[in-house]
Amino acid sequence: MEAALRPKGLAEFVGQPKVREQLGLVLQAARQRGGTADHVLLSGAPGLGKTTLSMIIATEMGAPIRVTSGPAIQHAGDLAAILSSLQEGEVLFLDEIHRMSRPAEEMLYMAMEDFRVDVIVGKGPGATAIPLELPPFTLVGATTRAGLLPPPLRDRFGFTGHMEFYETGELERVIHRSAGLLDVVTEPEGATEIAGRSRGTPRIANRLLRRVRDYAQVKADGVITQEIARRALEVYEVDARGLDRLDRAVLEALLKLFAGGPVGLSTLAVAVGEERETVEEVAEPFLVREGLLARTPRGRVATPAAWAHLGLAEPRRGTGGPGQPGLFGN
Repeated sequence: MEAALRPKGLAEFVGQPKVREQLGLVLQAARQRGGTADHVLLSGAPGLGKTTLSMIIATEMGAPIRVTSGPAIQHAGDLAAILSSLQEGEVLFLDEIHRMSRPAEEMLYMAMEDFRVDVIVGKGPGATAIPLELPPFTLVGATTRAGLLPPPLRDRFGFTGHMEFYETGELERVIHRSAGLLDVVTEPEGATEIAGRSRGTPRIANRLLRRVRDYAQVKADGVITQEIARRALEVYEVDARGLDRLDRAVLEALLKLFAGGPVGLSTLAVAVGEERETVEEVAEPFLVREGLLARTPRGRVATPAAWAHLGLAEPRRGTGGPGQPGLFGN
């Protein structure tokens, strides 16, 4: 379903105007020269369209695409096998490129720059390096953590695009386009309601649209109105700001159990019954971006906006610091 909703060309891609303009120039110039496009690095949060853009690059260049991921390449031999089977002009999409093993990463340096890899045959003093020429290809790397890429690898990409979170208006366009592909009647107010709870992410917008479609089909006449969208998203525990069950559990624990903090991450994770990594990597980024939670050297602290969002009164702060009583118990 997700693949069916992906735009096929750069003109259909919604949002990311700077990246689209810059990437369009790179691809058009490559087509005019009759050669392959420069290697492309796409960075940004999950769900913003990195995989979709990689497939659009292949479509715009009229080339096949090979899809793999960094965790799947554990040895240099794995990468050599993939590279040696590429056709001229083919696009190699490498998702989560920052998680690739170091030996494979070092092999990729030469492949990107010189279109050549050295295959080591044998071991010890008798080992021999056999150079293997590669046809020109375009590597598209995607990463959610561009800072983890070593500079030698990052500098070999001819174009680097950073994907930003989407505005509500852009998400409304995404929802209307997806609704047309799903053959679902969606009123403008219904699309606005879904877009406002989608965390600025097209993948989440499409997922919520499908769930609201199910609700409208079963509980109503199939038309997505603002009221239907609101009631459906209440069923799926997505509130007006896009917070889900885990987000609210973290906030409620922070406010009700620890008086707004500061509290350590491990303690907070135990309080909500989740793993430390789940709270840190799934819930916290959105809460911080929404200004509901702050990370401090002493621990996690709730902001005034968090108290207001949950409808709770912020306690008076004494001189003892956030979340602690003052000298006289105030």
